Amino acid sequence: MAVRRRTQSRLQWSAILGLPLGLALVAGGQALEGGTLSSILQPAAALIVFGGTAGAVLLGASSNEIRQAASSLRALFVDRPVNNEALVQEMVRLAAQARRNGLMSLENALDDNADPFLHKYLMHAVDGARPQVLREMMELEIQHQEEHDELPARVFEAAGGYLPTLGILGAVLGLIQTMQHLTEPEHIGGGIAVAFVATVYGVGAANLFCLPIASRLRGRARDAARRRELMMEGILAIQEGLNPRLVDEKLRAILVNTPPPGAAHRRAA
Repeated sequence: MAVRRRTQSRLQWSAILGLPLGLALVAGGQALEGGTLSSILQPAAALIVFGGTAGAVLLGASSNEIRQAASSLRALFVDRPVNNEALVQEMVRLAAQARRNGLMSLENALDDNADPFLHKYLMHAVDGARPQVLREMMELEIQHQEEHDELPARVFEAAGGYLPTLGILGAVLGLIQTMQHLTEPEHIGGGIAVAFVATVYGVGAANLFCLPIASRLRGRARDAARRRELMMEGILAIQEGLNPRLVDEKLRAILVNTPPPGAAHRRAA
């Protein structure tokens, strides 16, 4: 049974609940301080911060990167579990078949749903590619694919960097308007409060939304890269003709030293 690309999806409740929970606790803390929701609802500040950030992101990222970032939001809340144990078992099965019937017997050993990376480079091994050349090809593709998978994370990281800066800009603009009414003391306090709402928007959106999303997406890209590295070592071991027991031990040793899927973004958080 070949390793399949598609597994049953499941909702990521931690991602679904994270943002509402964070917003609710921040709002609750503000209420405990005696503030009201209306005091932080300022359309002008929102326009400066979010509009300015959107413009900066559009200027700094390509349309393709923005499309990938937008489509990644759905994947953020839906997880396809990765079964590395099944992958190890599959590589051991292929190693046993190659040792018993020869490397050429693996030509039709994978079905159409097998992982494209595994299928592609196993066929190269069957075709007689030199081990060093094959390793270099796989390492290069792993690196390029990881960089591609990290593009959405970079977009959100960029937005997370722009938001606080635009928040400060909004605060400065608000203070400028307040200074123009120094002759009206009754309006100064309210004007300063409104000015600093922009900073709240910028810092809050960056740390409650953009940066956590970037961390999770980057962690997923690293998890996918580690899985391809596991496939790479398995393919090279099969090509070398290692005993299936040694293949099993080698891949399990790699798994022991590999963080489980999702651990990367949990550490970053």
